[in-house]
Amino acid sequence: MSTIRQIQITFDCAEPTRLAAFWCEVLGYVLPPVPEGFATWEEHQHSLPPEEREVYFACSDPSGAGPRVLFQRVPEGKTVKNRLHVDVRAGIGLVGDERLATLEAECARLVALGAVHLYTMRADGENESCIVMQDIEGNEFCLD
Repeated sequence: MSTIRQIQITFDCAEPTRLAAFWCEVLGYVLPPVPEGFATWEEHQHSLPPEEREVYFACSDPSGAGPRVLFQRVPEGKTVKNRLHVDVRAGIGLVGDERLATLEAECARLVALGAVHLYTMRADGENESCIVMQDIEGNEFCLD
């Protein structure tokens, strides 16, 4: 029996290119190269028939260590809380006030990109602090 060693995370969304650009900023990921003959992805998208524009868009970890992230356009909007969410590991190895300060600084950076700060869960003696946020299309994620 084989072991799966790679995964891809897929987001249903309204605007794949825009959401991919946001998550590239969050994760330090990169967009794929623009197809030959085009100066930008926007130029490439406009060359396609309307029904084929922005159906899918992906980004990847430039080191190759993290999973590829795919964004696929769907007709319906998000209506309820995610059943699965991404934890962005901004505070690994940090504890207490140092961890919270690091998470708050990252939260401020992401809010400037269009994310929404929902609430901060402060350390309680058992669990360290984390911050719950939403991306630009309302998908919940945590800074931890």
